[in-house]
Amino acid sequence: MRPAPQRVAIGLGLADYPFATASEFWRWVDLCEHGGIDSLWQTDRIVSATPILESVTTMAALAGRTRRLKFGVNVISLAMRDPVLLAKQIATIDVLSEGRLLPAYGIGSPRAPEWQALNPNTTTRGRVTDEALEILALLFTGEPVTYEGKHFQLQAAQIAPKPVQGNLPLWIGGNSEAAIRRTAKYGTGWQAGAETPAQLAPLIQSIRDASAEAGRPIDEDHYGAAFPFRFGSPDDPSLARLKSAYAKRTGQDPDDHFAIGTADTILARLAAYIEAGAQKFILRPLATGGEDTLHQTRLLIEQVLPEASRRWPKPGRAA
Repeated sequence: MRPAPQRVAIGLGLADYPFATASEFWRWVDLCEHGGIDSLWQTDRIVSATPILESVTTMAALAGRTRRLKFGVNVISLAMRDPVLLAKQIATIDVLSEGRLLPAYGIGSPRAPEWQALNPNTTTRGRVTDEALEILALLFTGEPVTYEGKHFQLQAAQIAPKPVQGNLPLWIGGNSEAAIRRTAKYGTGWQAGAETPAQLAPLIQSIRDASAEAGRPIDEDHYGAAFPFRFGSPDDPSLARLKSAYAKRTGQDPDDHFAIGTADTILARLAAYIEAGAQKFILRPLATGGEDTLHQTRLLIEQVLPEASRRWPKPGRAA
């Protein structure tokens, strides 16, 4: 029997930038801050014809705007970033947000346009990612780091201040065998991408087995899932473009992954993922424009969050 949920948390993510103005974006952030959303997540994309915010810069802005929300990137593509600079950026944001950063790392989507536009070496991106993870963990201790890798060499590199979170979370994304091994070796949590509940369960079990074999088991409530949602009809014509973009980005059938309907539809999808082993969630509003994104977010806050809290209360709140 699967362990009972411990700390179910519902965050929101954006795959692009649907807002016409910055003030509209901050209205959405403020709504999430005061509405009980657990965390905000940005997709890591550098090259795009569709408007999208740069992820690290966005986290820094969120650190200044908010006081309660946690935030992160799903996931930072390490093979495209210098690990020392990234470690400094992450530590700075964690300090200024007083420990609200939730960093998640991976190779990134193999369908991402950066692999073609920026021409990185795709044959080494897995090994580059592994070395970068090692360097990040070492730098976050605040001690001088000398590192001799195949792709990175450091001599007494040091950052200060170090993150205020003593054990800075290190979530890993990806569903390949290499990603599973990477999670078992380096991760403190694992975040799914476009997996359905049926696809998720065996992946989580594989990570549990691999992390146990590595002697560093992952907490039961440190497995995450993500899915797009919308209050409305699945036949809404406005969804055609969103479905096409999702299929192109992920290679998955959107009809298998989207939760479109009522609050009960979304709650049923949450329940299916929880049964599969996930307890942390990134829900993405399926919306056209900023006002629609705000509307979908309000409906989630008003109709889903209270019932989710009732069904899956956090420890100490069951009464």
